[in-house]
Amino acid sequence: MQHFNLNQAPMAAGRMLLAVCAFFVMSSDALAQEVSENLKTFFVDRLSKGKGVYTENVPVELSEIEAQQAVVWQAWVAANNELDEETLIPLEDLSRKKSGSWTLPSDLEPNAVMNYYFGKKGTRPDNGYPMFVYLHGSGNRDSEWATGHSFSTSFKDGPSVYFVPRIPNTGDYYRWWQKSKQWAWEKLLRQAYLNEDIDPNRIYFFGISEGGYGSQRLASFYADYLAGAGPMAGGEPLKNAPPENCRNIAFNFRTGAEDSGFFRNTLTQYTADAFASLQSQYPDGFVHHIELIPGYGHGIDYTKTTPWLAQFTRNPHPKHVMWECFDMDGVRRNAFYNLYVEEDPRGFLSYRVYYIMDIEGNNIDLGVQRATYKCTESQSGIEMSFDKFHSEVNKGKIRIYLNNNLVDLSKPVSVRANGKLLFHGMVQPTLQDMVNSLATYYDPERIFPASVLIDMKAEEITAIEAPVVTPDSERYYDLSGKPVVAPRKGVHISSTGRKVLF
Repeated sequence: MQHFNLNQAPMAAGRMLLAVCAFFVMSSDALAQEVSENLKTFFVDRLSKGKGVYTENVPVELSEIEAQQAVVWQAWVAANNELDEETLIPLEDLSRKKSGSWTLPSDLEPNAVMNYYFGKKGTRPDNGYPMFVYLHGSGNRDSEWATGHSFSTSFKDGPSVYFVPRIPNTGDYYRWWQKSKQWAWEKLLRQAYLNEDIDPNRIYFFGISEGGYGSQRLASFYADYLAGAGPMAGGEPLKNAPPENCRNIAFNFRTGAEDSGFFRNTLTQYTADAFASLQSQYPDGFVHHIELIPGYGHGIDYTKTTPWLAQFTRNPHPKHVMWECFDMDGVRRNAFYNLYVEEDPRGFLSYRVYYIMDIEGNNIDLGVQRATYKCTESQSGIEMSFDKFHSEVNKGKIRIYLNNNLVDLSKPVSVRANGKLLFHGMVQPTLQDMVNSLATYYDPERIFPASVLIDMKAEEITAIEAPVVTPDSERYYDLSGKPVVAPRKGVHISSTGRKVLF
């Protein structure tokens, strides 16, 4: 890989840029040979340390996006194969009751080993198996785990794959949403995406009782990874699981109408009311079936949830996203769907930030707001219901990742944030965006080729025109080698090697 020396004379920089341009019109095979080892090294380091940014800002032609995404993915697979970690056991028939175990980090939970069953039912579909993650209730963990396996084999949702974990510890650690278990879910998602037998767009979390609470919270926290979620016999206060985050997944929630323990029936009804209200406002989203089952208490018919969920497939690139970024056991995500928080607007404060993104054509509207709750009902120390208030936040930086499913990358893109036009112009696909988005999401469907970084403190721009640059057009770069599609005043280098003064 060639690197730019920022102190070189402009014509020398131009010659190097010409070489780079020539390099990137080579075949994808030649590209793979040149960059795959570099990418793998970066991914190994990122997976080991949990941080790091790929900085090779190399432009990519629109016609080469898919080929280079494949190169990036293969480097990711190779890096994962080099990790010294406990991996998923081989996928065999679920009825054989094959189990494995993962040791969770001791700094997140002491002496924590998550045993799990992992197996398949039926013949593999063309796109891979859907995967159900079943979370058991809060009884004796060994009997609950055994019951979970029994349920999983009997549910009429095949062909499918099941991951059925046993809670690692009891007492205060008997919660599926705690940070130690978050580590396990992210490991599971990463490894499932590497498994060619699993469909990355058909993953579902569901559970019963304690598993119902867990799956409701996890649905809101990890919605961008899921096709659907199915809590049963649960009921979380909505502050713990903001329903707005579930706009693009299928949500099935069933509780007995007489299940009054911990106000499960009341809280299930509040969830039903919230989803119905949101769906009336946004008919394109919030697909749900929430039911209080007459005459039933804590025990209900558990067989109906997964067949309903199995009808639905994830859209990994929705054009309408609602994300209340909330803490779960002290952990807050920094990315959701195609949004990545580059600079947290909260600073040292602890309020929640609510992001709303809507894309129409090549126009992106981004809202960034502070979400504030006021409790309106409390029972036995449980905050049951709330009024929620929003106010604009005009600080922080957020990266909007893009691909051709979200916008037309061959045309200018406009971004308004809290009503201000903060970007208008061509968006240059780069290897950098592909690598960093994959390292962020682990997701083969979210190797985004381009992005726009929005600084919420920036002044509104007035330019509303930008040249349309085609793959055959002359390209311009600043003296650091960064692509510039709409040059401003200053010296630039053309892809033809000439120095240009604008």
